[in-house]
Amino acid sequence: MKVIVTGGAGFIGSAVCRLMTGLKGYEVLNIDKLTYAGDLRTLASISARDNYHFAHQDICNRDAIAKLFDEFQPDAVMHLAAESHVDRSIDGPADFIQTNVVGTFTLLDVARAYFEKLSAGRRATFRFHHISTDEVYGSLGSEGLFTEETAYAPTSPYSASKASSDHLVQAWHHTYGLPIVISNCSNNYGPFQFPEKLIPLMVLNLLHGRKLPVYGDGLNTRDWLHVEDHAEALVKILTEGRIGEKYNVGGCNELTNIDVVKRIFDIVRAIIPDIAFDSFDGAVTYVKDRPGHDWRYAIDPTKMQNELGWKPKYDFETGLRQTIEWYVNNRAWWEPILQNKYAGERLGSAKGQADA
Repeated sequence: MKVIVTGGAGFIGSAVCRLMTGLKGYEVLNIDKLTYAGDLRTLASISARDNYHFAHQDICNRDAIAKLFDEFQPDAVMHLAAESHVDRSIDGPADFIQTNVVGTFTLLDVARAYFEKLSAGRRATFRFHHISTDEVYGSLGSEGLFTEETAYAPTSPYSASKASSDHLVQAWHHTYGLPIVISNCSNNYGPFQFPEKLIPLMVLNLLHGRKLPVYGDGLNTRDWLHVEDHAEALVKILTEGRIGEKYNVGGCNELTNIDVVKRIFDIVRAIIPDIAFDSFDGAVTYVKDRPGHDWRYAIDPTKMQNELGWKPKYDFETGLRQTIEWYVNNRAWWEPILQNKYAGERLGSAKGQADA
């Protein structure tokens, strides 16, 4: 199977590329613009493989993307290219509209034209898999879970842009007959994640003797999914999912942010006893909350389990320790990022508002 993966130099996309190029019968073309969060070093282990190819290109460039489709002749598309950090969407939403909405439209337009030229046999097996987020569903209260039937209620520029892209993909299926599947995932974590996200940011702060900034009271709740589990789920959905369906992918690890940060502190201190802080209370600092901060996300993965036989392999304790140990042992990967791309500064405070 020849698969185009957009955003394959990103955190989740690179995990997908590493997984698929290691499976028999797959050939992957990674199309990535290489924005601040794209990093070809995440693909070093597969860069020399004959079944892996890379194209440095923007999905908004229709002519260039159409040429890549014609040259590579894919059997499927896995669309992961997206701006994905809520805090950055608060400070600068324009990039999110351009990439997540306009980029998805452009890719759908190219895929539709390509699909319509395929033979009947190849049309029968072609798939367009759009990878999205649970944030399109909005915020849960203290009870309940997101299912595939949950109504969309996005609250941030990021989640609104992803909801828009989901709707475009569904429209291209219902109007033009493009064979699509959509997946919506919970919070991912694991090695190679850009350090603006919660888990790597807290680990690197501890390694540098910096305080651990926690939004609000720290009681906002997320469901955590290891990126390797997610990559395996995505391949399952691409190859076995029903056309036109949505699948929610969750890790079944629902925790408050403050609990996650406390666990990070305990693991780092166990690995490196001489970190700058003797206690968690001395390490944590509570900062002004993110504007419009959703209270709780939690996914019901029953459909994935019953239809596709998928369930996560990582429990959170095992996955978190593996992730932290990776960051401790891979300074050569993240130190250049802190020097050149992101120094750990506060994002998403709705410019002009001071931190508490």
